Amino acid sequence: MSKKKKSCYSGIGGQAVMEGIMMRNKNRYAVAVRKPNKEIELHVANCEQSESWTRKVPFIRGVFNFIDSLMLGMETLTYSASFYEEEEEETGFDRFMGKIFGAKAEKAMMGMTMVISLVIAVAIFMVLPYFVASFLEKYLSNPSLIAIIEGVLRVIIFVVYVLLISLMKDIRRVFMYHGAEHKCINCIESGKPLNTRNIMKSSRFHRRCGTSFLLIVMVISIICFFFIRVDNMALRLVLRIALVPVIAGISYEVLRLAGKFDNWFIRLISAPGMWLQRVTTKEPDKDMVEVAIKAVEAVFDWKEYLKENFDYEEAEDDWLDEDDDV
Repeated sequence: MSKKKKSCYSGIGGQAVMEGIMMRNKNRYAVAVRKPNKEIELHVANCEQSESWTRKVPFIRGVFNFIDSLMLGMETLTYSASFYEEEEEETGFDRFMGKIFGAKAEKAMMGMTMVISLVIAVAIFMVLPYFVASFLEKYLSNPSLIAIIEGVLRVIIFVVYVLLISLMKDIRRVFMYHGAEHKCINCIESGKPLNTRNIMKSSRFHRRCGTSFLLIVMVISIICFFFIRVDNMALRLVLRIALVPVIAGISYEVLRLAGKFDNWFIRLISAPGMWLQRVTTKEPDKDMVEVAIKAVEAVFDWKEYLKENFDYEEAEDDWLDEDDDV
């Protein structure tokens, strides 16, 4: 049993990938993947991250950290998918990219994919609600009501999108690994040794989840666009696109607060994201938990963490290594 009934911030985070999990601690990350032959492949590497002022200044750091997370997420997702993709003939586009970028062709394609994904996301979740709400201006003369409708439409489109993709079999398995990732972090941060029994009993919901971040972005955008108004339609559209980094920066700081503090306000702003995690996380099986443990232990010394934050003593090492049978 733990010495104190409390939760303590660990600083680790992660992401579900295809048949696996990526865990990150500071500038180091690990990807554990359950291969088709049922063995676990573990890849550990350092993150290339600048130490400039842009990583330290509040609100600005969120934008750059978000981009870093997207790039790392895309890279690790591609890595996990490589164990399951079928052999395909090289296309003309592949040869073209190889001639232009050489050995960096794969990274270039990954960057293009990320940019295209961001453009599509902005178009669907930011621009589309604006045009729908603008159409309603013919029937409603209240600008405040139009702004609220636009924000509500944005949230509805996002929630419907999440619900639809959750129906896909492969995505459901990713959501199960997502649940395993959260359970591992919650297990550690609640002061329990990292083993299958404790993990399976832990919650699959976590306040620092990327799902919560995206929902916070939606809510912050409603507030921003409610107060920031211009009459020109073209300028309004430009503002919605230009303010995306600002909204992301604010949302990042809100998510940091949610991960470090626990009070009525934090619980209130975290509630929508925690609710949506009922869709984006599913209960994992024991094999998935085993993969998650491999990823965590590759980048995080949880035993030392428990001793430092939950007052365990060296004499209790045997208890930390207790039998993992469930």
